[in-house]
Amino acid sequence: MSGKKKQAEFEAVINRKAKREYEIIETLEAGISLLGTEVKSLRAGRVSLAEAYVRARTSGLWLESAHFGEYSNGNVNNHEPLRSRQLLVHKAEGLKLLQRVKEKGLTLIPLRMYFSGKNAKVEIALGRGRNLHDKRQVVKEREAERELRRATRGR
Repeated sequence: MSGKKKQAEFEAVINRKAKREYEIIETLEAGISLLGTEVKSLRAGRVSLAEAYVRARTSGLWLESAHFGEYSNGNVNNHEPLRSRQLLVHKAEGLKLLQRVKEKGLTLIPLRMYFSGKNAKVEIALGRGRNLHDKRQVVKEREAERELRRATRGR
C-alpha cells in the first residue's frame, strides 16, 4: 500500500443564517485554537455560530461570540462558553482579508466548523450584508428553480 490515506471530514456545526443574511464573496479555511473541553463540546455538536463573527486584532484574526456549550463531564477547569478564540491563518492571507474588509465595508463571518482529520477547522467567508428586498429576491429565485426542477422531473 502507498503513502497517506485521505482524512475524512466530520462536519460539526453549520451557520445556517450566514448565507441568508450575507452575500458570500470569498471563503477561506482557518484552523482554530481550542481548549480540550471545547474540542469535546465541538465533537458533541454543542456549538452555535449564529451570532458569531470574526474580528481583527494586532495578534491576528479572532472568532468572537461563538457559543461553545460547557462539556457535561468537565470539572472545575471547564471553559468559558463565549470566550474569544484565535484563528490560525497565514499572515499574508489574514492581511489580504483585512485589507478588503477595510476598503469595501465587507465583513468576515464563520460559515461552518468541522474536523479535518484530528484538527478543528473553521470556514470563514468575506461577505456583504443583504437588504430585506435582496433576501426576498433570493427566495423567489430559489422557489422558481425548485418549481422548474419539479416540472422537468415529472416528464
